Amino acid sequence: MSEADGLLHAYALNSGGVAETRDWTTLAEPVPARGYVWLHFDRSTEQAQTWLIEQSGLDPVVSEALLAPETRPRSTRFETGILVILRAVNLNPGAEPEDMVSLRIWIEPKRIISLRSRRVMAVGDLLTRIERGQAPKSPMGLLILLADRVAARIEPVIAEIQDALDDLEEQTAADEPSELRERIGSVRRQASQLRRFIGPQCYSLLHLSTCDSSLIVNADRQHLRETADDITRFIETLNAAWERAAVMNDELTSRLAEHTNRRLYLLSIVTVVFLPLSFVTGLLGMNLGGIPGAQAGLGFTITVALLALLAGIELWLLRRFGML
Repeated sequence: MSEADGLLHAYALNSGGVAETRDWTTLAEPVPARGYVWLHFDRSTEQAQTWLIEQSGLDPVVSEALLAPETRPRSTRFETGILVILRAVNLNPGAEPEDMVSLRIWIEPKRIISLRSRRVMAVGDLLTRIERGQAPKSPMGLLILLADRVAARIEPVIAEIQDALDDLEEQTAADEPSELRERIGSVRRQASQLRRFIGPQCYSLLHLSTCDSSLIVNADRQHLRETADDITRFIETLNAAWERAAVMNDELTSRLAEHTNRRLYLLSIVTVVFLPLSFVTGLLGMNLGGIPGAQAGLGFTITVALLALLAGIELWLLRRFGML
């Protein structure tokens, strides 16, 4: 099997956790009496789409949902099975974690079908379990394992966001505010985008844990609730991180405003000092008769000294009235 033909992984799994590999030619073979089949496809390939629509035997509504270009986390019960859509952090090389990848899953009593368009690391964790002979014993058990691993992959990303905020808080007092604001904005956007999909995923798993279906036993419901609780904790952490970033951004905005006000104040002082001087020099520069000292040899020196004295008196008055 290869990514080019659309079928990424296909296994017939028995109740003992032992897996038998299948391919396109053996997909239609009988399912183990006490087992099930797991089929994992690349949704973007034409062969996988054709099989899902024409040969899978799925209701057109289900196949359309599995192949939809845009999805949000949800769980929906049908008469023949359960549709679950999860979102996982994007840990592929060169990708941003918050650009989350979709994992679409259809569960039946004897078959589970999953699709993705970009690689999902949680599937790799599942494959490791299968290779060790520790495959889940039921389709719902496989879904629970996938959901748990999807959640586990989120936690390190959130920890990185918290570490980034810790570093930014330490640099807030020293670095240039304009540069820090850009970095804080990037962290806030990352937290916001993660929160956008993680929140619905929590509600989806909680809804699934209360779903009235024979595919879900009581132990499965407990596992689903525990995974939902973990995701709830992630959401709370993201909310706290977003608020921390907002407080830091407000603090930096205040610092920038304070710096701007100081510069404007200094400019105002300079303007106040030089405005009278400009008036005097403009008055003396009209080249009209009767200007005092126009014919005196020390006229220029005396004028400059008087201007300096006037500037000194202005500065003294500004200081006396608490403006400096």
